[in-house]
Amino acid sequence: MNTGGLRYQFARLNIAEKLIAINVLIFLLINLIPVLFGSNSDTIIQWFELPEDFFAFLSKPWSLVTYSFFHAGLGHIFWNMLLLYFFGRTFLNLFDDQKFIAVYFLGVIAGGLLFMLGYNIFPNLSNTNSVLIGASAGVTSVLIFICAYIPNQEIRIIFFNVKLWQLGVFVILKDVLTLSMGQNVGGMLAHLGGAVLGYTYARQLLKGKDIGEGFIKLLSSIGTVFKTRERKPPLKTVYKKSKTTRTSKKVDYDKEAHQRKIDTILDKISKSGYESLSKAEKDFLFKAGKED
Repeated sequence: MNTGGLRYQFARLNIAEKLIAINVLIFLLINLIPVLFGSNSDTIIQWFELPEDFFAFLSKPWSLVTYSFFHAGLGHIFWNMLLLYFFGRTFLNLFDDQKFIAVYFLGVIAGGLLFMLGYNIFPNLSNTNSVLIGASAGVTSVLIFICAYIPNQEIRIIFFNVKLWQLGVFVILKDVLTLSMGQNVGGMLAHLGGAVLGYTYARQLLKGKDIGEGFIKLLSSIGTVFKTRERKPPLKTVYKKSKTTRTSKKVDYDKEAHQRKIDTILDKISKSGYESLSKAEKDFLFKAGKED
């Protein structure tokens, strides 16, 4: 197997596709453990699944994020990854990877917190033992974010078109109905936690406030700590006549003009909907998303 080729193909994926690849790889590995080693994969999953008990959670705080990388079965992972693929593409046509990571993982965290809160507050749930796995909270966060950010954009579902806000309402009503019937209570609580985060993020962003900015900065600082520092060659003083200053000013100006155009288009979407854009504006926004 050419590992170099696999790394290259992985690097070419967008952030949503990378998350899908990681989730699928973990799912395959977990399901191969009993076949290859004859041991129960549950002993591994229990280190990463999110418990409903706060004290059990404190012994493995990483589970507030890691639970999202494990799935209960083929149908569970299939639908989560399918939705993540389609709505991830739409999201990344509008925003960069960092914004996607913020919406997705803040949704995962919000879903996990609501899951634990529900099981520790409501009497009917407090006497039951449950754990949470699956990417549904993060996927729901991305889905509802898109539905709230460009609510009037239409998408085709089988034989008819629906507006995104209608899809968002349907998803939330389905989860609330399922919760009221007592089915998959933990999963539905996580869905609703992700939905609240996605909706709040989108509405605040339309007002000019990025509630995930602090989270992005935190991840960047953590990445800086673990980044391998490259050994720099000794400094040399060299006199060279160049046009660096003038060139850098032109690059900065071009970047600012590019960003202003993106902001203008996004403002138009927030006021009149995605369908109000011209073909040239849609093409420009699509290319800008790819460049990010």
